[in-house]
Amino acid sequence: MAELFLYLAMVAPVSWLERCPTYKEQVVQLASKEVSTLGFLGYPVLQCADIIIVHGEIVPVGEDQLPHLELCREIVRRFNFLYGDYFKEPEALLSEVKRLPGTDGRKMSKSYGNAIYLSDDPDTIRKKVRQMITDPQRIYRTDPGHPEICLVFDLHEIYSSEEIAKVEEDCREARIGCTQCKDLLARRIADSLASFRQKRKDLLEDEGRIEGIFAQSREKVLKIADKTMADVRNLLKL
Repeated sequence: MAELFLYLAMVAPVSWLERCPTYKEQVVQLASKEVSTLGFLGYPVLQCADIIIVHGEIVPVGEDQLPHLELCREIVRRFNFLYGDYFKEPEALLSEVKRLPGTDGRKMSKSYGNAIYLSDDPDTIRKKVRQMITDPQRIYRTDPGHPEICLVFDLHEIYSSEEIAKVEEDCREARIGCTQCKDLLARRIADSLASFRQKRKDLLEDEGRIEGIFAQSREKVLKIADKTMADVRNLLKL
């Protein structure tokens, strides 16, 4: 894949990479870190290589990754124009929840330290949710809430969809406080991840099965990737 990344980097203009919204956002949000590097700037090209080396056609992504996928499509079009129509342009597959807000209101990201991980236990989830900022206009417990400006309610719409009307009404009528609302959200998130945590635990306890899955997948992918790289070298006359 590193070899394909190099070839794609040769046809991807720097201006294309610099206009990527995700890169621009990271430059601002991660100002304390050095992100003006080849690694950060060229990461979408590496993602593209990862997709097309196995001729991926449908790519499950979040809404924030759509610019990366569109950049990949542009790179594919340019490669095909220069060397022959070989790669297909991958299409995005969005889930029902296209973008998940983090605990600080920004997009949920490991880089921002605002993520609730699939592996987090209920206590960890509760601690993270308890730190979230709620309705800034609700000063006292008896004040009516404004769910439309509350980050916790945004997540309730995802994880408490079956009772969202009651959550909204209880907030507006000050029947529940922000702490109660957070604890309810934490329970809903923990419940939604319970089966995943158990499956993850079972897999981690069976290392042989994991290694077997990796080995089988590696063998399958290498066959496709080797054929792809042979074709690419031929197209580039290398």
